This record gives sequence, structure tokens and C-alpha cells, in this order.
Amino acid sequence: MRIKPLHGALVGAAVLLIAGLRVDVRLRPAFVNASQDAPSQRQAAPPPFVTSGEPTDVTMRNVDFHIVEGIVLHIRRLEGVMHGRGGVIDFDDIYSYTTDVEAAEVGLTGDDLTNLMNRYAFNYPGAPITNLHIEITPDGIRQTGTLHKGVRIPFDMTSDVSVTEDGRLKLSAKRVRILGVDGLALMRALGLSLESMMDLSKAHGVTVERNSLLIDGLSLLPPPVIRGRLTRARISGNELIQTLGDTTAAAPTQTIDPSAKNYMLYRHGTLHFTKLYMPDAEMLVRDEDQSNPFDFDNRHYTRQVIAGHSKTLPSLGLEVWMPDAFTLRRVNANDDPP
Repeated sequence: MRIKPLHGALVGAAVLLIAGLRVDVRLRPAFVNASQDAPSQRQAAPPPFVTSGEPTDVTMRNVDFHIVEGIVLHIRRLEGVMHGRGGVIDFDDIYSYTTDVEAAEVGLTGDDLTNLMNRYAFNYPGAPITNLHIEITPDGIRQTGTLHKGVRIPFDMTSDVSVTEDGRLKLSAKRVRILGVDGLALMRALGLSLESMMDLSKAHGVTVERNSLLIDGLSLLPPPVIRGRLTRARISGNELIQTLGDTTAAAPTQTIDPSAKNYMLYRHGTLHFTKLYMPDAEMLVRDEDQSNPFDFDNRHYTRQVIAGHSKTLPSLGLEVWMPDAFTLRRVNANDDPP
């Protein structure tokens, strides 16, 4: 006798139940490869995705990357590799991934440096320097503030910029005014130096050697962790431009959308953002307004995702357009994680 299709399906299900088998149907998030091997007997169910453990290549061009409120990395160029906990670059957890910079040119303004030093280098009880303010001038980096050496001593110091052999930023004092007099001449007369006047043993990422401050800028940055070797520093306009790695090699060509000039490109590995997982990643995040650098707020990026739009590429990757962060509602700095 011929069994009708519906009846056949019911009979098949009954046979499975009698045999003690179980049909396990899972809903998987978008961008996840559904071709997973079934778990062996008595094994815990697998996660909803399996990562290759491969790192993610990242390329950035003309991006104003907000680390936290008031500290912006003005990225002219960056190539690097990202490593995530468990093989996933989780943009929703800034503590879960690290970027190893292979080549980059990054600018910091005086305000960026001021906030970085006050919040992360000298933010502890008994710090020898307070009220520090930094300006980038054609003549060098000018630092004004209060030196604490038993008494409060206002100072005004202008420094030349260079890089040490071990890749730290070196600010060498060439003019110092202390209490309105020539500080360098006064220190020479008294047999003193900045090193003898500043106890930086508790400072984070900053040491003093004779009359020079040595700064490990990347170690000062709050998460996400960025690693690289500083190879050059110079002043350009109102920015301190720092070169990391070797930028003499030809930059890779971005072929997904050649019209994009301000962008972040992620390839390979596994990305997690909002409710999506993307294995074998390919995602181009670009500025809706190409007339100025892409203003990207890393810790509050979802605002830009919501205000933007995206399309699926023929490769099943994503091209995402975002408005500049400064065009959206301002976020309270107290919302930033430490």
C-alpha cells in the first residue's frame, strides 16, 4: 500500500522516537556557519559557533578613534592584527581583545595628551605633577603645571621630541621657567635636574632621566590594549605624530569599495558585535561623510550602528555606513568603563 507524504513523515518521526533518537533543531545567529559536526554521546552541546582561532587583520584610514571621552587617536594609517579571547574579537567587551600594530601613523593633540597624562600617568595620591596642561607648538611640546617638591612650584617647560632606542617617546627640556626664572640655569647652579626634583616611581608609563621625560604612550592608553613599537615622532600642525612599526612598505589596497577613503576594514577570524557573529570575517566600516575623517566612538559604537545602514556583499561580508559620532547625541564621560 502506498503511504501518503504526510503519513510517511509521521511514521518516520514515530520510528525515530521508538529508536530512542532525538532530533535537535537549533536556531543559529546570522553569519554563523551551520555546518557543525553533531556532538558525540554524553558530550555537552557545542557553542552556537565554532571559531578557527585565526586572528583578524585590521586596516584603518583617516579615523578619529575615540578611546574614551577626551582622548582621540587621530589615525592616518594603521595596519595590524587583532587577537581575541576564545578566538573572538568581541567589540562589546573592550577588555577581550588586543591589537598588535604592524604599521601606523597616529596623531595626538595637546588636549589628548593633557587628558592622557592627567588621568592615567599622574592620577594617584602624592603625584609630583598636577594641573598639567600640554600644547603642541612649532617650537616643541609645551608643558605647564605645578611641581610638588615640599612646596607647590609652578613650571613652564618646552621640550624637543625624539624616540629612544627601546621605542619610548622622549621629551627633552630645552627651556624651563620655574617661579619666573630660567629653570635650567637655576638647576645647573644648584646641581639639580628634573630627575632629582621629580619622584616618578609611582607614575604609570612615565619615567624621568636627567632633564628628559620618557613616555611609553601605548601602555598609558585605557583598554582595548594596543601594542606596537614607536619608531618615529614629529610635530605637524597642532598634533604630535607618532609612527609605529615600518610604514615604508606599500600599504595594502582596499578593494571592497575603492570610493571609501575613511574606513576600518576587518578580515579573517571571528567578529562579535551587537547580536551578530561573523566567522571568516569580512567587514568594511566606512564614513557616511567622506569630506572629513571618520569620527568613531569605540565605546559607544552602537549609536552609530543604529543611525547607519549596511548591505551584504556578494562574498556574504558586510559593508557598513556610519555617521560621524560627533553628529549624534553626546555621551556622558561617566558612562565610559574605566
